[in-house]
Amino acid sequence: MEKGYVKPIGTIHVQGENIFIELEEAYREGLQGLAGFSHINVFWWFSEFDSEDARQVLSGPQPYKQSPEVMGVFATRSPLRPNPIAFTPVSVLEIDYQKGFIRIPYIDANDGTPVLDIKPYTPSLDRVENPQVPSWCDHWPKSVEESGNFNWEEEFNF
Repeated sequence: MEKGYVKPIGTIHVQGENIFIELEEAYREGLQGLAGFSHINVFWWFSEFDSEDARQVLSGPQPYKQSPEVMGVFATRSPLRPNPIAFTPVSVLEIDYQKGFIRIPYIDANDGTPVLDIKPYTPSLDRVENPQVPSWCDHWPKSVEESGNFNWEEEFNF
């Protein structure tokens, strides 16, 4: 497969403290059965970084203060990558099935960002009990919940 076909199913809206995913009407039926899941995995498009030049970037200078001097794109969460796909697990605060809205507390995407897919977070498939990370980032929070109180600005070189 040389080329794939991906069509956004919705859009991320960030309006101050009000953050939600709005699904296109054609995909709202897909929300059925999502009630009861506390978290979802959101796959979204780094649309602001989708250019031929950005897709050619395979490595770059030290993105994190304690990381190696040069890092490959697959060792980072950089938006500059061959396929600008992003993935963020988020809490589900509320689902409006009629309007196709999923209200969430936070996502590291901008207003208007295209959503490619949503999957329920299931610990049996998504959780790793004892993950290993390089020593330069082993002081980072061990969960999404802890990350909210972590001073990330002290970690990045951008």
